[in-house]
Amino acid sequence: MTGLLKGEARILPLSRTAASALRTLAITSEGLEALFDRFGDGPFRDAFERLVQQIYRLRGRVIVTGMGKSGIIGRKLTATLTSTGTPSMFLHPAEAGHGDLGMITDKDLVLMITLSGESAELAPIITYCKRFGIPTAAITSRAQSMAGRAADVLLNLPAVREACPIQLTPTTSTMLQLVLGDALAMALVDLRGFSADDFYKFHPNGRLGAQLLKVQDLMSTGADVPKVRRDATLLDATTEMTRARFGGTAVVDADDRLVGAFTDGDLRRTITGGGNMGARVGAWMTPNPIEIAPNELASEALRRMQANSVTMMFVVEAGYLLGVIHMHDTLRAGIA
Repeated sequence: MTGLLKGEARILPLSRTAASALRTLAITSEGLEALFDRFGDGPFRDAFERLVQQIYRLRGRVIVTGMGKSGIIGRKLTATLTSTGTPSMFLHPAEAGHGDLGMITDKDLVLMITLSGESAELAPIITYCKRFGIPTAAITSRAQSMAGRAADVLLNLPAVREACPIQLTPTTSTMLQLVLGDALAMALVDLRGFSADDFYKFHPNGRLGAQLLKVQDLMSTGADVPKVRRDATLLDATTEMTRARFGGTAVVDADDRLVGAFTDGDLRRTITGGGNMGARVGAWMTPNPIEIAPNELASEALRRMQANSVTMMFVVEAGYLLGVIHMHDTLRAGIA
């Protein structure tokens, strides 16, 4: 980023606004490098790991608090923690001293996000936590501030230049708060072994939820699954395909194991190849059709159907036919 500003910016005919944007990106990049380097500092890294372990063992919630733009970062961190398996709640410092301190229990941990560490609204929260033995942590750039000295665990951010030309608007500093919060949340995701299944529990709706749907959530089962025995006639198979309207039918053995598929395409090839409707479907079926397990992602089913130029797949477990999934099922669910 810095190279772009110092190198290409001298070559390209940049407008004043573009140059300002590049300067902001370059300063932000410097801040990220400073935070990255901070993890090479033993005390900072130890504090980070201690906080992760403390939150991991927590029986209550992470109560995140912060004023102004730090509070906005805190709300984002609260949302990220909550959606990835760490119960969390945002407490507005200005409301804390007017009754909301009662939201904090002795099983919680309070995480203060504050640039200066001197926000007056944090004082009642600190006093309350000290009085009742509630653990606290702080993300601040000033270790000797009120919040920095009071915190049981301190994550001391590096001093960085703000991208603001007059050095007053929090920009680089809030970006570091955001990134460090994400690093904290992702460390907890890794420690918990948080899976796609876990993620889906908290994101059942919208595009994220659709991408995490399983085949078993969308497949047709029971009488809706078209199937015939391998000794059935082509007429039987055609009748079954017509009934189920999937464009094909499974061919199974006597134990309901999938042995083949017979599709509209197979029917056309049968007719043009001289087959008659009284012939056995086993002689004209496609053996070893593509299949999928019920616990696989529906997005993977769509990928396989597209890769193999088919519109349906049979759902199989341990060789036994369980259901069928059609491309239209995945598209209707919002998977694309």
